[in-house]
Amino acid sequence: MPITARSLAHSTLLAVGRGQYGNIAVDTALSRHPLSDADRHLYTALVYGVLERQVTLDHLIARFSDRAPDALDETVLCALRMGLYQLAYLDRVPDHAALDETVSLVPRRVSGYVNAVLRSYLRFEKSLTPEGKSPLPREGRLKTPEAWCERFPDLAGDPVRALSVAYGMPRALCDVFISALGQDRAASVLAAFCEKPDHALCINPLKTTPEALTAALTEAGLTVLPALYAPHALRVPEGAIAHLPAFAGGEFMVQDEASQLCVAALDAQPDDVVVDTCACPGSKSFGIAMGMENRGEVHSFDLHKSKLSLIRSGAERLGITVITADVRDARDPDPDLIGKADRVLCDVPCSGLGVIAKKPEIRHKDLTESARLPAIQSAILEASAAYLKSGGVLVYSTCTILPAENEDVITAFLAAHPDFEPLDFTYPARDPSVADITSHRGMVTLLPDRNRTDGFFIARLRRK
Repeated sequence: MPITARSLAHSTLLAVGRGQYGNIAVDTALSRHPLSDADRHLYTALVYGVLERQVTLDHLIARFSDRAPDALDETVLCALRMGLYQLAYLDRVPDHAALDETVSLVPRRVSGYVNAVLRSYLRFEKSLTPEGKSPLPREGRLKTPEAWCERFPDLAGDPVRALSVAYGMPRALCDVFISALGQDRAASVLAAFCEKPDHALCINPLKTTPEALTAALTEAGLTVLPALYAPHALRVPEGAIAHLPAFAGGEFMVQDEASQLCVAALDAQPDDVVVDTCACPGSKSFGIAMGMENRGEVHSFDLHKSKLSLIRSGAERLGITVITADVRDARDPDPDLIGKADRVLCDVPCSGLGVIAKKPEIRHKDLTESARLPAIQSAILEASAAYLKSGGVLVYSTCTILPAENEDVITAFLAAHPDFEPLDFTYPARDPSVADITSHRGMVTLLPDRNRTDGFFIARLRRK
């Protein structure tokens, strides 16, 4: 059978279900099976859409099938999720295409069952449209818990379940966000995680200027928008940017504005000695070196030797020569650098719950694994602080929004280290649609609904 966008999406989703990372599975599939632009768009929409809406789609399967999702064969379950996703969310896909192509993905012995489930859902949706009225666009039908409660009134009695179904989040994760943020803010953040974020680009001042890069991207047919906050950023709503000559030539890198602001908070200067304790894949090290005008020393450490090639190849593409990449457990500082660093970046391993919009499979992680992280993060921060000179600046960061991994770690560190003090910072919004960023006691949490960035935590400290 020839490879199609749907068959490739089906096999990719099965690979992710076996434990492969979504972005890696997608890149691997597309490198092996080149698709037309239209098929590539459909393929990525299906893979990331199904991963994002898996909880939602399983709710629909349970409603319109006589079998529970966990009782189905993975091949059948994956096909049903894909078919329902097209019928519920993709306006440009005709009903017959979603039905026929989905049925073709499963063995003949279960094709009648799959067809029946999809048609049951279609009949239900059509029953909700008054006679003579055009149905609402699919994309807008099911965006809020209120819309789901209207369709399935029993959800109205369980607000957390309604959030879970509406935003495709496991209930346990909804509980975590509600505990950390409160019900209303959690709902707002979960909704933001379902919006497609812009690509944020970090301009490389060693090779180009904002004006020149904007012109090159515009000439390539891309829409270019100004940054929300970061001084060396541009935004691109959509487009294949990694294949552009400007990318290959090292004129920019892809880096969320929250990550760029983390580098800005460090404020490394030319000729500084900087240690990046958990550096891979290297974008923050690159941003630091650019800000230093490629003068000084950047020591980039990581626990995994296999990842260091990412730092070295990235630095070469960007024309950076001041980075040294080495293997090191961040809990065991390099004795040759103790007390010698002007700046230290401590971007610790975390639960990653701030980047769900870009990595939808994170929502299905085992949350019990996060319980051990604060102890590791505290140990890394303790060891990283040893690198710093008197008067030097340390930035601690995560891509999560959980206080246990963020404020609690910093508060405990400051209580145990009176020789350190918080250092406040502010980043005014450059776009009226987002809020200014102002730290409190040297700490701030960026949220996707308020700042339109990744969920991200930054703490800035100084050794007295």
